[in-house]
Amino acid sequence: MTEPTQTPESAEKAGRAEPTLLEQMGGLAGLISSTIPVVAFVTINSLAGLQPAIWGALGVAALIAVWRLVRKEALQPAVSGFLGVGICVFIANQTGEAKGFFLFGIWASLVYGGVFLVSVLARWPLVGVIWSTLNDTGFAWRQDKSARLAYDIATLSWVLVFGARFVVQRYLYNADETGWLAVARLSMGWPLTILVGLVTVWAVRRVGRIEKSHAQASSPATA
Repeated sequence: MTEPTQTPESAEKAGRAEPTLLEQMGGLAGLISSTIPVVAFVTINSLAGLQPAIWGALGVAALIAVWRLVRKEALQPAVSGFLGVGICVFIANQTGEAKGFFLFGIWASLVYGGVFLVSVLARWPLVGVIWSTLNDTGFAWRQDKSARLAYDIATLSWVLVFGARFVVQRYLYNADETGWLAVARLSMGWPLTILVGLVTVWAVRRVGRIEKSHAQASSPATA
């Protein structure tokens, strides 16, 4: 039986360690840096009021962005983190209420959840679409019920997370519970994202095994 040849590109990929889920999501530094502006905003607001809290959160976000750039980390997380805080404090300033800081995230959760749900109903589960697009693997998995079901499960798990965030945080917003809003924002952020990320990894690996078994079944044996 002939041995498969290995190109330099495939050898390089084989030798490269696959990043962990936490590393793909920005690592421990990304987890911490996403929580600090929220904590700073709520703390300063309780001590000094809305305007100092706005400038304090912006200042902290700017320092984190500079710190990540100095460490030569990826530019996109640093910029998007600062812009995200900027949007939140802008809404808080426009509403004149500290709870407005959380309004963008609340409605974003509803929109994301709706988009993910529609993708499942349309039989184009978004987890599979995103993964296949990023990795240029095609959409043959849509013709296999087991593969599509795996991506359906992963996509619906994101729907549950987004839906839970919207329901809980919208209730706290209406109840004027700014402090508990911050707790909900943090506790329903990274922990739930990591949990649903594990479901996503399971789905991707299951579909990979299904596609591999189909390829082995359809390819003729080599002598």
